[in-house]
Amino acid sequence: MFSFSDLFQWERFITPAIIKVFYWLVVAIAILVGLSGIGSAFAMMAVSPGAGVLMLIGSLFGVAVGVIFARIVAEFILIVFRINEHLSAIRGQGEV
Repeated sequence: MFSFSDLFQWERFITPAIIKVFYWLVVAIAILVGLSGIGSAFAMMAVSPGAGVLMLIGSLFGVAVGVIFARIVAEFILIVFRINEHLSAIRGQGEV
């Protein structure tokens, strides 16, 4: 993982180590928002069954899209840091 001293030094990035925590946090938020939407959909079914079913489907679709989007963003951030590492290695080979 990373140590407390890494927060004050710039030789090592801490983002790749903590990006998984942020990913799971966003997934949990997406699921909670989806559960809230599902609860609202069931309440809507008492008023209008058709609108409630559409809201239920939309909530489930929103959870799936939220989880996939969170994964894409997390992978993009990790790719940017990996590119930086590879470019540093290439630069180190050229200096020899």
